[in-house]
Amino acid sequence: MKLYILNGPNLNMLGIREPAHYGKVGYSELCEMIRKRCDELSVEAVFYQSNHEGALVDKIQEAYFDGADGIVINPGAYTHTSIALLDAVKSVSLPTVEVHISKVEEREDFRQTSYIRAACVKTITGHGTAGYIEAVDYLYENYGKKNER
Repeated sequence: MKLYILNGPNLNMLGIREPAHYGKVGYSELCEMIRKRCDELSVEAVFYQSNHEGALVDKIQEAYFDGADGIVINPGAYTHTSIALLDAVKSVSLPTVEVHISKVEEREDFRQTSYIRAACVKTITGHGTAGYIEAVDYLYENYGKKNER
């Protein structure tokens, strides 16, 4: 099984940016934590972070052409603005889990709309960085080991 782990704008600033919302775990530590879980499951993980919407669209499309089995995505602020990310996920038809470190449903009004959610098989919010592990486990249990290509 191969999963793409995609992160949007400012997630490279984890551990620095608003630790009250996002915690103190840095981006490289997050990737290592996910990689460790993927290794335990014999899942290949492809990591990517960008502050640019089009680059994330390109990676979603790459996941399809690269034979990925699913996507874990934290679109960051693009969650609330990007129809392009929604269309990209819809176009590749890969099971995608939307992850948010903070409880976006308890934050500002503008964070209450998620465009990408309509194309996702699951959304995980407010579980900190552990939400990524939950997303990997969900994809593995529902689309991986039982449905090997």
